[in-house]
Amino acid sequence: MGAVVIGGDYQGLGIVRSLGRRGIPVCIIDNEYSIARFSRYAQRSVRVRELRDPEVTVDTVLEIGRRFRLEGWVLYPTRDETVSAFAMHRSRLAEFFRVPTPEWETTRWATDKRNTYRLAGDLGIPAPQTWYPTSVDDLAEIDGRFPLVLKPAIKDQFIYATKAKAWRVDSRDQLVERFVEAAAITGTDGMMVQELVPGGGRHQFGYCAFFKDGRAVASLVARRWRQHPPDFGRASTFVETVDLPQLAELSEEFLRAIDYYGLVEVEFKRDPRDGTYKLLDVNARTWGYHTLGPTAGLDFPYLLFRDQVGERVPNQPRAKLGIRWVRLVTDLPMAAVEIGRGRLGWRTYFKSLRGVDAEAVFSREDPLPGLVELALIPYLYVQRGF
Repeated sequence: MGAVVIGGDYQGLGIVRSLGRRGIPVCIIDNEYSIARFSRYAQRSVRVRELRDPEVTVDTVLEIGRRFRLEGWVLYPTRDETVSAFAMHRSRLAEFFRVPTPEWETTRWATDKRNTYRLAGDLGIPAPQTWYPTSVDDLAEIDGRFPLVLKPAIKDQFIYATKAKAWRVDSRDQLVERFVEAAAITGTDGMMVQELVPGGGRHQFGYCAFFKDGRAVASLVARRWRQHPPDFGRASTFVETVDLPQLAELSEEFLRAIDYYGLVEVEFKRDPRDGTYKLLDVNARTWGYHTLGPTAGLDFPYLLFRDQVGERVPNQPRAKLGIRWVRLVTDLPMAAVEIGRGRLGWRTYFKSLRGVDAEAVFSREDPLPGLVELALIPYLYVQRGF
């Protein structure tokens, strides 16, 4: 019995190490040059041509599973488009694999932000004010104060095309110009306009959990001190576990409402104007900094694996507070940008790195992925803006 990890970047590497250290065989499937296949814990790695089209992805994963006799292995998607593919075709995959990804009826509330924000409104969970224009004419009805944010309802296509999570717009003319540009990528009903909640990454928080039967089997809350890019971060670069029961309550209310199962990260941003925590994203998969879990006392990929193969998973102890995680290869350049803008002092930055508990990639026991990632920086920059 083993695991199939789809996507072999640092997030997938964390899953490979979590399971491989316990003697669980892992097969990696990826359509990019990635680092996880260089881990000492990766039993097999298969590079494929396409993992963005849902049907092609499912066909590919099933073909590889049959070819290498991986029946009954647990699937771990690491990208949003893979989550959607697995949710939409779950019944096909479940005939051969163990599939932790919930059915589309559940997953759609996380993958499409139009659904996310509407359900949050029904539940009374705070979220940024959001508009859903489907044409340039609809933009005239938006009465929000600039600057505003233009962002996709389903982010993967937009991010691959623009290498950005969202665009800031500072005037109505710029809003029209950017909307037309975005509509050419996502379609006329694929974009949202949202109020810009002030503050940078240090105002963002994530509730992370293994959620089952309406409760968290294991959970933690982390503060995103720094992110990449600095303004609209696609990924965390430096986080720390904190105590915020309020976010657990809000997140678990949302997850219970959609009958969620599996690993999940729910992102919030604290509005400094009134102290309200506003829901931004729900990620129905492992998240980038899940590798701080073992140091905090919670190994999320392994807990999910145990549950999938029928082993008992008792409620986990509360995560340790003050555990800090960094991905240096992105944190260092982002810190340089922030220092250059005068938003971060260099002494403060280097002080924050003292006593870091977990690094995303570098490991003395498994050093090769870290060395390969350095060599891949030009490729990663071209491929997805790093």
